[in-house]
Amino acid sequence: MIIQTNNLIKEYDVGSQKVKALDGINLAVEKGEFISIMGPSGSGKTTLMNIIGCLDTPTNGTYYLNGISVSDLSEDELANIRNDEIGFVFQSFHLLARNSALDNVMLPLKYAGTNKNEALKRSNEALEMVGLSDRSSHTPAELSGGQQQRVAIARALVNKPSILFADEPTGNLDSKTGADVMNIFKELNNNGQTIILITHEDSIAKQSNRIITIMDGLIKSDIRE
Repeated sequence: MIIQTNNLIKEYDVGSQKVKALDGINLAVEKGEFISIMGPSGSGKTTLMNIIGCLDTPTNGTYYLNGISVSDLSEDELANIRNDEIGFVFQSFHLLARNSALDNVMLPLKYAGTNKNEALKRSNEALEMVGLSDRSSHTPAELSGGQQQRVAIARALVNKPSILFADEPTGNLDSKTGADVMNIFKELNNNGQTIILITHEDSIAKQSNRIITIMDGLIKSDIRE
């Protein structure tokens, strides 16, 4: 089991009131699953991703990632877990404008202190996985939107994460380019990569193997294909 949550609750203070973004989430994710999480704005899906992606901590409940109790970790320990275990792909590509595709992909390895030769080798391999070996020296401005998202995917993969999170990864792409990106995710999943994708599009969600719908901070449905 990669992810196990028990009664996850997340509250925010809004003025003098407490608002529950998550109201008791129980979720189990096995290695190799491809999951879509859906729900309207304000449903709690982004809060859930932030917690299981170790960007935030719950108010109550427990979260285990690969058997490690994440709920009790310090900020530094959470940062280490994020760098070692988790890859993120966002709707906005978050690439450094002046850096080449290769340099953008290498960033997580630099933060991790990986030696330069190993970092180069792994970054080139990641670009090859997404079909961009011939664009490694190009800056984001010299790449199409789809190519920029593929660089972002390569960067997310370079640390060989246990889980790849994708938050609306096709939101800024046209339908054909979005389909190309989804094909990359499906190929990665076929090779064993665990993927959790946040989307509001039925057509995108249906390409995963399991669709979880969140409403009012609770899991409303959990359907496996």
